[in-house]
Amino acid sequence: MTTHYVGVDVGKTRCRAALMNQKGTIEKEFFFENTPNGIQQLTSLLSSEDQVVMESTANMWLPLYEAIDNKHIKVVLANPMKTKAIASARVKTDKVDAKILAHLLRADLVAESYVPPKQLRDIRALVRHRLSLTKIRTMVKNKVHALTDKYGYRCEYSDMFGVSGLKWLKSLEMNKLDSLVLENHLLHIESVNLQIKRTDEAILESAVEDEDVRLLLSLPGVDVRTALLLKSEIGRIDRFLDYKHLVSWAGLAPRVHQSGNVLWNGGITKCGSSILRWAMIEAAHTAVRCDERFCEFYGRVKARRGGSKAVVAVANRMLKVVWVMLVRREVYSGVNQRLYEEKLNRVGFDM
Repeated sequence: MTTHYVGVDVGKTRCRAALMNQKGTIEKEFFFENTPNGIQQLTSLLSSEDQVVMESTANMWLPLYEAIDNKHIKVVLANPMKTKAIASARVKTDKVDAKILAHLLRADLVAESYVPPKQLRDIRALVRHRLSLTKIRTMVKNKVHALTDKYGYRCEYSDMFGVSGLKWLKSLEMNKLDSLVLENHLLHIESVNLQIKRTDEAILESAVEDEDVRLLLSLPGVDVRTALLLKSEIGRIDRFLDYKHLVSWAGLAPRVHQSGNVLWNGGITKCGSSILRWAMIEAAHTAVRCDERFCEFYGRVKARRGGSKAVVAVANRMLKVVWVMLVRREVYSGVNQRLYEEKLNRVGFDM
């Protein structure tokens, strides 16, 4: 059976496919709708011997990718930035269209993006959904703060959005319009809190069955949500040859500059998973307060480079520890056993 190399230029509503034979000739090129019927139009032309490549553009590629993968046809998700660089070097064009993708696939020149298995994709979507909810809640809370500042009100409670704080907010005197806006903001926060609670319940259900989460909970600064986020973003740890590759993939590795015999490091690259990088920096803020080792390391770096860079350095080191823990299947060597057991109990792990 003849193998075809199929490049797909994925669009939000319409896609373009190019079917290339083994000699490099385009046999068929056509548009199809990015809908179940349109995807079926493409998959009906493919056999198990064919190979498909598409670019990872937002989430528009996902239904098409899953439909092809479910038919056990090899499908590759191309890294847009790296593929564009390769394409421009080979064919001297800025436009990476379906035909060029097919050419690159045939020549085995596609810079592939990692696609986690379906179960892990679902967990990743769940954790990212919770992140989006907390961002929405923070945005609305900031609007409430802006309203109280407008009138010069100062909350005497430690948590403005706790039980006492909410009672205080509802008692404030404002003009009719601002009172309506405040009421709507508080209803919005109440709704988002309920959504977060339901999402947390789903996260706990997923976490209690995961041994990687059990290990990661031993790391200071890592709660169940962070542990599941790390697991879903990292995927299989064996795809990273060593901790350096994981740190680089998270964008926490320093830039390296060299001129002649002079070598120096700059700021972190920030190239890679921004969510993983954010999660590690958030965990580092907590770890420097409750773990002696990370606190000591933080202090040394802070004395030389300042607090912000010291936190990033701690995040870098913590991610190296994560790699070792997952590869060796060991808990953090400096674990606080009491706090660790409390975390496990809250999640529901068997002791």
